[in-house]
Amino acid sequence: MHKTLLSLIFIFLIFGCSSPQSLTLEDGDIVFQDSPSSQSQAIKLATNSEYSHMGIVYNKNGKSYVYEAVGSVEATPLEHWVLNGIGKHYVVKRLKDKTTLNSSILKRMETVARDFSKKPYDALFEWSDSKIYCSELVWKIYKRGANIELGTLKKLKSFNLTHPVVQEKLKERYGDNIPFEEKVIDPQGIFDSDLLETVYER
Repeated sequence: MHKTLLSLIFIFLIFGCSSPQSLTLEDGDIVFQDSPSSQSQAIKLATNSEYSHMGIVYNKNGKSYVYEAVGSVEATPLEHWVLNGIGKHYVVKRLKDKTTLNSSILKRMETVARDFSKKPYDALFEWSDSKIYCSELVWKIYKRGANIELGTLKKLKSFNLTHPVVQEKLKERYGDNIPFEEKVIDPQGIFDSDLLETVYER
C-alpha cells in the first residue's frame, strides 16, 4: 500500500506539475488560452469557443516566446503569456505533418511575424495589415510564410451575434455600421483545423 502511494505521488509529480519551462515547444506551435480581456466573453459566445486568445511560438536562445497581438504585436516569454490567461490554462497545437515546416519555411514565417511587429491591435477585426488581431496574425503568418491555410475565413455575419453581450460589444465598436461582410478568422476556426493536432494541454 505504501509503495503504491509513493508510485502515485511520483507519477503526479512528473505529469501533474509540468511547467512552461519544462515543456518542449517547437517553432510554429500554436497556443490557445482564455483571455481576461473585456471582449473575451463576447468572442467566446459569438464563436462558440472555449478560447479567446492565441499566438504562435518561436524559440530563441533556449527560451520559448509567443508572438501575439495584444496592445500591439510583440514576442512575449511563454511563462508570462501563460500567466496572462485565465487559470493558467492553455492548449498547444502543432501541424500533423511534421515535415512541412522545414528550416527555410520557419525562417520565412518568422520574417512575416517580424513584419507585423509593433502593429497596433485591431479592435474592429478588419482584414487589413495596418492593424491586426490575434487569430489573424497566426493565420497570416502560416499563409504567407508556409502557404498553409489554418481554418476557413468567414464573414462576420456567419457568427452567433444574437447574445446580448455580443450585441453590446458590437454596438460599442461599430455603432450602427456593423461590417457584416467583413472577412474574419476566429481562434476556434484555427483550433478546429484538420491540419492540427493537440500536443499538450494544461
